[in-house]
Amino acid sequence: MKIQKWLVAGILSGIFSTTVLSAGEKLETARIDELTGLKGKMNEKEGVYKVTFPRDDVKIAVDGWTMPPFMGLGTWAAFTETKSGAMVMGDTVLFEDEVNPVMSIALDNGLSVTALHNHFFFDQPKVYFMHIEGEGTAEQLAGAVRKVYDKIKEVRAANA
Repeated sequence: MKIQKWLVAGILSGIFSTTVLSAGEKLETARIDELTGLKGKMNEKEGVYKVTFPRDDVKIAVDGWTMPPFMGLGTWAAFTETKSGAMVMGDTVLFEDEVNPVMSIALDNGLSVTALHNHFFFDQPKVYFMHIEGEGTAEQLAGAVRKVYDKIKEVRAANA
């Protein structure tokens, strides 16, 4: 049975009970860390394992004010168990020149892009937020997330 996206959003935000989350096999969190290249944290109450990193590689100014990365420039992916494997949802901070190549990598690796939007006005450079979602094995999903993050690094390395 495929879980509907509204249910997924509720699960990852903690609206539904943890009994829904514990139906599948246990997430291999060490493997998720290895595949994403990030050290995550398990929220036992919500049954979600989340990896995060701030986008501190580019200085952002909003209306002339330098914005610290912790104030809304965090990229994350949250993994949870399902009856058929795992699910991931996340929010990826992107800059204008990263949007097309990163979105292509996400789609080419089995992730869905569920939103692309901005949070700020008068931001320099322009900041976008790409929401991702996917279902499969935790290993497949973590590998796809890593490819998304690696593409971001590749674009920034070419144009710091």
